[in-house]
Amino acid sequence: MKKNFVISILVVSIVFLVSLSVSTAQEKAPLTVAEESDFTATSRYVDVVEFIRKMQEQSPLIRVETMLVSPEGREVPLVIIGDPVPSSPLDLRNDDRAVVYIQGNIHAGEVEGKEASLMLIRDILQQEKPPYLDRLVILFCPIFNADGNEKISPNNRRNQGGPEKGVGVRTNGQNLDLNRDSMKMESPELQGLIQNVLLRWDPVILVDCHTTNGSYHEEPVTYSWPLNPNGSTAILTYMRDTMMPALQKHLKDKYDTLGIPYGNFMGREMNGWRTFGHQPRYVTNYVGLRNRMAILIENYAHADFKTRVYGNYHYVRSILDYCHDQRDKIRTLIRDADLATVKRGMDPSELDTFAVEFEVKPLKDPVTILGYEMEIEEREGARPRMRRTDKTKTYTIPYHADFLPKRSVPYPAAYLIELQVPEVLEKLKQHGIVVERLLQPVRLEVESFQVTELKGAERLYQGHRMNTVTGEYKTESREFGAGTLVVRTAQPLASLASYLLEPESDDGLLVWNYFDRYLVPQWSRAPQTYPVHKLYSFPPLVTEIIR
Repeated sequence: MKKNFVISILVVSIVFLVSLSVSTAQEKAPLTVAEESDFTATSRYVDVVEFIRKMQEQSPLIRVETMLVSPEGREVPLVIIGDPVPSSPLDLRNDDRAVVYIQGNIHAGEVEGKEASLMLIRDILQQEKPPYLDRLVILFCPIFNADGNEKISPNNRRNQGGPEKGVGVRTNGQNLDLNRDSMKMESPELQGLIQNVLLRWDPVILVDCHTTNGSYHEEPVTYSWPLNPNGSTAILTYMRDTMMPALQKHLKDKYDTLGIPYGNFMGREMNGWRTFGHQPRYVTNYVGLRNRMAILIENYAHADFKTRVYGNYHYVRSILDYCHDQRDKIRTLIRDADLATVKRGMDPSELDTFAVEFEVKPLKDPVTILGYEMEIEEREGARPRMRRTDKTKTYTIPYHADFLPKRSVPYPAAYLIELQVPEVLEKLKQHGIVVERLLQPVRLEVESFQVTELKGAERLYQGHRMNTVTGEYKTESREFGAGTLVVRTAQPLASLASYLLEPESDDGLLVWNYFDRYLVPQWSRAPQTYPVHKLYSFPPLVTEIIR
């Protein structure tokens, strides 16, 4: 009897301890709004902040910074996790860990990255030995567009499969599309990203999470790499030919999730698959110009919400797996790209050029899409549209994603900005570009661009009437006074500086109207000289760096 009583006490004790353990584990594992609602709803701003607060209470490996304050006054959190978690980037000066940055909700109707980021933060920190943190420091911004997120409505993005209680809107509190703002950087969000993440933490890779609303197919995840060929060719080639195929295979093999390169079918014949544009106004292309890696995730809108969230979750995990294993290779590629950029600017040759016009060509290998047979639906009073049938069809077709220079101009050793253009100086400094000032006048032989036509677009885009420009180059000797700005290309961000300052750049400051007042005089129709001149040989100059 006594023995049975002791056994009973032991059983009760074990049950109590197990229950306590389960209870504690449940307390330590907060659920996201998406999980709690069975994927019928998405998190609001206060939900995200509260979820992060709970994780701070439960783990010493997480720290939070304010990345930016939104136009409507919301503090957007930047979550830093590491073991140990660094108090600032200075802690990493003698640390081999690489920094990875994950961003969700740049378009607040595309919320999968937000929910997946919160789940990942929890699932990494809840493990007894958190994965990745021996070689990586991971930054998360789950709710980049906090203002757009708060405009949740079931009427937003009605073409996608949930969540039924609604999502936010595409634009921020200024009515700007944040994924078109990288070059002009007019939103607090992009200013915060560049200043407080790219310049402050210098991540080796940025992951930007979206949701596509394009062509029908079975794969829940699509992706892309930086597309602009003015960035590092070595990084672009490595990502396109090595990293992205490896990620696609890893995603399928380890996480049982299908992925394909991002794109849409071309024409009614559906005989090609084409990616998005090459311009660096898009965040991932912009990061490529900075000699860093970037991945665009486009979750498939026609899958259900839960599938999209887990697709995003598994693809980010695949990226973290890859970065953890290939950290040294990635860091070497980035270091070599920076060194090559600086070396090119020190003594540009005739072979060094900058592309100003582009054409897109198919990649060497075709892409296979698990799609559907489509049919044309005639609509009275409207254009016919393609409609999906229930019959699946596999398409093996050319993938148009190789942007090549169609026309290029010579690459200079420096740009000289002769007029006092404070908004241009401020923009260059915001991007992190090193700018110097002449301390004494000097006469130099430069190449100038004489504008023959400057035309603003009829329709507004991002609050601008974007310019198209034509003109002629000429070599001349000019006097440059003290105070002239000097931007050397012997710096790591030289490709970005060229894209901002080249007169024929398709996404530069001239396009975005920053030089309008200096090119369109009130009382004259005579052609004007663009006030940025190109210097090809660099004599000794007396300058100081503008801090």
